[in-house]
Amino acid sequence: MSELLSADFPGIYLLPLVLVVLLLLWWLVYRRGRRAGRSLAKVLGSIAYERMEGLVIPNTDEGEIQIDHVVLTAQGLLIVDAKDVSGAVFGSDKMQDWTVISDDHRFTFSNPQPALYDRIAAVRQIVRQVPVTGRVVFLDGARFTKGVPGLTCGLDDLIEEFSEPERSSAIVKVEAFRPHWEQLKKRALAVPQVEKGKRRMRA
Repeated sequence: MSELLSADFPGIYLLPLVLVVLLLLWWLVYRRGRRAGRSLAKVLGSIAYERMEGLVIPNTDEGEIQIDHVVLTAQGLLIVDAKDVSGAVFGSDKMQDWTVISDDHRFTFSNPQPALYDRIAAVRQIVRQVPVTGRVVFLDGARFTKGVPGLTCGLDDLIEEFSEPERSSAIVKVEAFRPHWEQLKKRALAVPQVEKGKRRMRA
C-alpha cells in the first residue's frame, strides 16, 4: 500500500501544477494583448469626435509651438502629450526633473507640465471662449508610486475623465465647440494629418 502511494504521489500534484502553468501563460498572453490593444490612438478615438496631430500654431510670444495631439471632446479641446516609458516614475508639479526607474535602467527628463501649459495657452489664445485643457498621458508601461502630478494621468484615467456616456447631450456640446475647432484648424501653420474620431456624429 505504501509503495502504491509513493508511486502515485507525484501524479497527485502534477495536474494542479500544469493548470497553474497554463493559467500563467494565459495571463501573460492576455496582458500583452491588452497592452497592444490600448494604443494611444485607440484611446483618443474613444473620447474624440475629431482630432488633429502634428499641429503647429502661433505661440503667445509671437513664435510657433507644436502640438502632437489635440482632440475635440464633449468637454472642449484636449491637448495630449504622450510619454511612453516603462518603470516607476517619480515626479511632482514643482520638481524640475522627473525620474524613471526600472529593473535595468534609470534616467531623468524635464518636467513636461510647463511645456503643456504653454500649449494650452497658445490654443486658448485662438479659441478663447471654449474650454481648453491638457494632459501628460503616460502609457501602460509607467506607474507612479508616490503620487500623480496635477496634469498627468494614465490611459484609464483619460477615458474615465473625458468619455461622455450621455451621447445626445455630448453631441450638442460638440456642435457648439465645432466653430472654434474649425478656427483652430484655419490658424494651423502645418497639419500633416487630420483624423476624424471613430465616433460618428449623429443627431
